[in-house]
Amino acid sequence: MNTTQSVQELFKPVVIGNMTLQSRIVMAPMTRAFSPEGIPGSDVAAYYRRRAENGVGLIVTEGTVVNHPDAHQQPGVNLPHFYGEKALLGWSKVVEEVHAAGGKIIPQLFHAGGTDPNRNVTVLTEAEITKIIEAFAQAAADAQRLGFDGIELQGAHGFLIDQFFWKKTNQRTDRYGGDIVSRTQFAVELIEACRRAVGPDFPIVLRLSQWKSSDFTAKLAETPEQLDQFLTPLVRAGVDVFHCSTRRFWEPEFDGSDLNLAGWVKKLTGKPTITVGSVGLDSDVITYLGEGKGSGAEISSIDKLIGRLAQEEFDLVSVGRSLLADPAWAVKLRDGRWSELIPFTAESANVLY
Repeated sequence: MNTTQSVQELFKPVVIGNMTLQSRIVMAPMTRAFSPEGIPGSDVAAYYRRRAENGVGLIVTEGTVVNHPDAHQQPGVNLPHFYGEKALLGWSKVVEEVHAAGGKIIPQLFHAGGTDPNRNVTVLTEAEITKIIEAFAQAAADAQRLGFDGIELQGAHGFLIDQFFWKKTNQRTDRYGGDIVSRTQFAVELIEACRRAVGPDFPIVLRLSQWKSSDFTAKLAETPEQLDQFLTPLVRAGVDVFHCSTRRFWEPEFDGSDLNLAGWVKKLTGKPTITVGSVGLDSDVITYLGEGKGSGAEISSIDKLIGRLAQEEFDLVSVGRSLLADPAWAVKLRDGRWSELIPFTAESANVLY
């Protein structure tokens, strides 16, 4: 296990845009569905506060649904909304709690996309696209008004923005479809609209992934050159930070280099990046969600992670299931309390620890 000295790499303050973070540890967005009628309550606020007061530098909320009829594809599931007076009041209290604990917090703005349960994709009209972009921009403006420290746009894992990115789900022949650059057009317009809504200094984070929930081997970009083509218009549109979702942070993204996805994105764009993928655990999230039918995961070393962070391959480290099970995971690492770390179990997903 790591020495206390090496672990301190995770606890060096960092400035990202107008945010000064107390540590390099980010709480990953994880769907919790504890918001009846879309309204986060005091239990949700306390849940996020516990991470902030235990050494997490930046909290990314679970996906919050923007104000569009098709944004929420699971009726009856208590996913939080990011619209409506009651839901936004609930989020304002979450912000207050996290800030009182010295943390920073951004909402992940989410649209599930035009899919049915069989993963058939609905082709949106340009008028519908305009309405969706307006919904994201309004959510961004509301996030700023409520006192959030930035926003994250969910552009990964086969959800709406990613459906435009991926050639398998984007067969459009208009300006929103075509080659890898043209397939960024929807995201570009959406990012630009959010930037107009919040001004130049409010951080915009974009979460992206190669893999999809329906295809773990999918690739948006097969080579660094393609990845560069893909990223360039997104940077120009106004992305400040890229949150690069992988199943296992230690896996190289392309042949001939040890860099992971976050490492390549930072190298190509010069922008800060967040790495993620089985941090501190011995199995990945797909094993938990599918192959393992809700299995847990044992604690594992983060020595390799610390080394790569020290070499500035990436800037921040996103932690999911470890923080789901153990609100004090970060401070236990910081203080060398290895024996007190709590392993992730399937039950962790059913409780707001």
